[in-house]
Amino acid sequence: MSPRTLSVLVVDDSAVVRQAATAILSQDPGIVVTVAADPYIALDKMGRSRPDVILLDLEMPRMDGLTFLRKIMADDPIPVVVCSGLAARGTETALRALEEGAVEVIAKPQLGVRDFLHESAEALIDTLRAAAEARVRRRAPVTAPVLPRRAAVAHPPADIVVAMGASTGGTEALRVVLEALPETAPGILIVQHMPERFTAAFAERLNRSCRVEVKEAAAGDRVLRGRALIAPGNRHLMLRRQGPDYTVDVSDGPAVNRHRPSVDVLFRSVAQAAGCHAVGVLLTGMGDDGAAGLLEMRNAGAHTIAQDERSCVVFGMPKEAIARGAAAAIVPLSGIAAAMRPA
Repeated sequence: MSPRTLSVLVVDDSAVVRQAATAILSQDPGIVVTVAADPYIALDKMGRSRPDVILLDLEMPRMDGLTFLRKIMADDPIPVVVCSGLAARGTETALRALEEGAVEVIAKPQLGVRDFLHESAEALIDTLRAAAEARVRRRAPVTAPVLPRRAAVAHPPADIVVAMGASTGGTEALRVVLEALPETAPGILIVQHMPERFTAAFAERLNRSCRVEVKEAAAGDRVLRGRALIAPGNRHLMLRRQGPDYTVDVSDGPAVNRHRPSVDVLFRSVAQAAGCHAVGVLLTGMGDDGAAGLLEMRNAGAHTIAQDERSCVVFGMPKEAIARGAAAAIVPLSGIAAAMRPA
């Protein structure tokens, strides 16, 4: 069965990007491409023909991409994939785009954009097709909870390790889960597919809104209660056992399932190092990264959880894990924080 015809609106003030994106996407006979040089032109075209998905730059004249994204998500939600140089620089603006409802962010280099797009053609088409199937909803402005300043307390070593994996839609899902956890939560390791240099800013934002400490993982970091470690962009994250304690390694090893960091790499290391003293959680995302690793965790005695279809932005990763029998529990996003805490 051939994929359905997809209508893509490219919104970018660069004529080079618009031409390159049109040439690349038009190679797929199932994609119809429309372009706009700024959001005002885009809104006019959207009024005449609603696209299935939007490929959006953030830095544009007249109206910036983030303002345009907010308008879309408030008025008539449409899946949006951000392709921006701001993402390459790991800025707060690009991270905010995910919080405001963008399905995915692609880091666009400042130089050699045309070559980059051509080299990434297959991945770009796959991303847009997956994004078009995403569940996007009207969104109120995102406001982080105001938390009291954390007391300077020592985190005890973790006796239970929670390994979490996510991709498309995962930044919001992780925020929901981590903000619901108390300071005494088990030690947590996270792989979220996102561009390099993006994870540090993501960790910092979560650290400001969560009761648990959140930081980008570094080699040798100890896994402690009340601490969440996020895999650095473009680095694998793995759990290691050192006597009674757990630490982490980060690695430049080859991509797994087309990803580095890979959820499977994390989950397999947790299955080997922690066995039944672990919890595996697979959240929203396209593809199948994490499904095999979650099954290894379950076979090693860990409790395993998959996010349910209704609360996922993209059900691909949890769906594949469920199909393989990897998930002992299927839980809506709102219930995952409670489900992963030991009784």
